[in-house]
Amino acid sequence: MGGIFLKLTVLGFLGGYPANGNGTSSYLLESGNFHFLIDCGSAALLSLEEILDPLKLDALILTHYHHDHTADVGVLQYYWQLHEKRYDQKCLPIYGHTLDKINFDGLSWPDSTKGVAYDPEKQLNVGPFSITFFKMHHPVPAFGLRITEKATGKVLVFTADTAYFPEIAYFARNADLLMTDTNFYADKTGTKWHMTSTESGQLAKDAEAKRLLLTHLPAYGDPNQLKQEAETTAGSDIPIDVASRHLTIQI
Repeated sequence: MGGIFLKLTVLGFLGGYPANGNGTSSYLLESGNFHFLIDCGSAALLSLEEILDPLKLDALILTHYHHDHTADVGVLQYYWQLHEKRYDQKCLPIYGHTLDKINFDGLSWPDSTKGVAYDPEKQLNVGPFSITFFKMHHPVPAFGLRITEKATGKVLVFTADTAYFPEIAYFARNADLLMTDTNFYADKTGTKWHMTSTESGQLAKDAEAKRLLLTHLPAYGDPNQLKQEAETTAGSDIPIDVASRHLTIQI
């Protein structure tokens, strides 16, 4: 299935809650004709509808069950349930971990979706992708994703939500695109369950990532400041993008 291109489209990119017409974490990853949704936060479905019929999704994976990553799962299930139109796939698989049984059980809905458990200790194969996981530092079980397009070897790494810790760099090593949880400006102090701009830049440098995408952004301030701060630690050799609605990156 993969082959010609690997493309990421940002559907939502804010942390916590939607603001200024922008939604929370959700990303569409496409390889050939395979359409793979990563997280499904608030306003994800509306954003997706503008670029792809949601019934053409092949799979959805959830990094964790905080609402800003799952808020639109329910309405996506209704979309699949209530539309009479169908393509080849009758039921959408939603991949999630089972460390939270209540939330995992909610991934299955009649005539629409089926929850499929992933084991964070094992490799998962979904269509053209192989996926490995890494447990992040967050108040609930959250797993970073290392997604490899099997046909080309291209690698996307998504940190999911996490505080910074050096070991992430090994998991993200040599990523063609590294997406980092960048919920704070550089001057953030105190308890942090997300990374700062400078920590994201340092992670990209340590991992020798080929490109960095700052996402899970704060709803306040100037996003360009996040980029400038990340550049101070990433260095000049790593291109840096700041997530925005429908930003598309060919990997």
